[in-house]
Amino acid sequence: MNDILKNIELLLLDVDGVMTDGGIIYDASGVETKRFNVRDGHGIKMLQRYGIQVGIITGRTSIVVDLRARELGIELVYQGALKKLESYEDVKARTGLDDTRIAYMGDDIIDVPVMRRVAFAASPQDGLDEVRAVAHYVASRCGGRGAVREVCDLILKGRGVWDEVVARYELLS
Repeated sequence: MNDILKNIELLLLDVDGVMTDGGIIYDASGVETKRFNVRDGHGIKMLQRYGIQVGIITGRTSIVVDLRARELGIELVYQGALKKLESYEDVKARTGLDDTRIAYMGDDIIDVPVMRRVAFAASPQDGLDEVRAVAHYVASRCGGRGAVREVCDLILKGRGVWDEVVARYELLS
């Protein structure tokens, strides 16, 4: 697996069920909220520090996703992507990357076509059976509960920079 991970230059993520636990909360005014995991966000920032881009491809559309993407410095954001392969092809055209340089994490059947194309496909522990069946890696954690962080750490370890990541934080203490 490290042979594949060392070449990853882009991690693409679904949102609902991957970056969140899949729940959608509406307040009395109809405003949608989502709960994101801070450790997942930290993992995304660590990837970016080591030159690995992160993008989002989600079937739903939400202002909350735009806010989270901005906060994390994610520029590749595709919302309302009901045909995720089309968005995936656009990502490849924009970045100049081919399948061998891209990882994807999804949890539902809408994600399977992209998962079959990328070099490294991951699923949260609570991804659908059909998704886990095509994943190269199934996280020990559920969506919105650290699954993204687990994959971020795995990529950093596969690229051989994990000791450097840890040392950087030891210097801060």
